[in-house]
Amino acid sequence: MAQHPPSSTPRTASRPDGPRQLWAVSAVSSAVFLLSWTLCWVKAYAINDDLPNTCGDIRRQVFPTEVACASFDGTTTGATPGWLVVLFFASLVVTALSATMALAVTAAVRGR
Repeated sequence: MAQHPPSSTPRTASRPDGPRQLWAVSAVSSAVFLLSWTLCWVKAYAINDDLPNTCGDIRRQVFPTEVACASFDGTTTGATPGWLVVLFFASLVVTALSATMALAVTAAVRGR
């Protein structure tokens, strides 16, 4: 077997560009967060705008925005769907975590 002579140029590790994927995840999840917040707001103030006039027991929620009517038998009308509330909070958490991790990785890469 033929052996290759050692390279005369030293190998240097290339410096990584940074956490591009983490920034992308943060941007996409913040867009999902803003979209879900907009959907909640539209449902509360555009679709259910006349609900306070027809309902005796109106329930309002600020974060995420919700306007719903609670009836005596325990049912609610006009409430924000549960999947939208889960999407709202999950995208908020993913945005916060990915942005924090991206900032930490960027600081570690620049610190080398």
